[in-house]
Amino acid sequence: MSEPVPTKAPGRRRMYLLVRMLCEGGVMIALALVLGLLKVFELPQGGSISLEMLPLLFFCVRWGMGGGFIACSLIQLFLGLKNLTYCQTLGAQIGCVLLDYVLAFGVMGIAGLGRGKPHGIFWGSVLGGAARFVVHYISGITIYKILAPTEIFGTVFDNPALYSLIYNGSYVGIDLVLCLVIFGILYAPLKTYMTGADLRR
Repeated sequence: MSEPVPTKAPGRRRMYLLVRMLCEGGVMIALALVLGLLKVFELPQGGSISLEMLPLLFFCVRWGMGGGFIACSLIQLFLGLKNLTYCQTLGAQIGCVLLDYVLAFGVMGIAGLGRGKPHGIFWGSVLGGAARFVVHYISGITIYKILAPTEIFGTVFDNPALYSLIYNGSYVGIDLVLCLVIFGILYAPLKTYMTGADLRR
């Protein structure tokens, strides 16, 4: 990444940072799209193990909650609305779009609370991943409870709350752990960018 051009004009500085945020956001969304297609495992009613959260969490912690919320809200819509066939009414389909596609990723923007904070990339990512899980969990006990009883991982679940906990926790949890491991490996060489220190020069 290039270093910012020094300037004493506040207006020019703000414009520079805005353009840079938009450019980085576009790159991170594109990278998330590619990583979202490279799935290690995909569950039958949606959700998969991949690294699509990695660039989004990185962007959120770098730029904060505002830009992070927008970028994360867009990503799943680009990936496509694939699970609406499980929703039997118009209300359920609207709820599915809002919960599983807009809010579930949009709330990951809360990872931006870690912006500029010590080790913010780690605890911010945990916050973002946890927020995503909560929204998916709510979707599971409301919209997707129509699928109960359901078999997954060789076990039949007739309790929507337990089913949603196991189903959504399985892939969101693994995705988050993978992201934290990679951030840990890259933290030393990329600390300047993970903490956003280069943006404050």
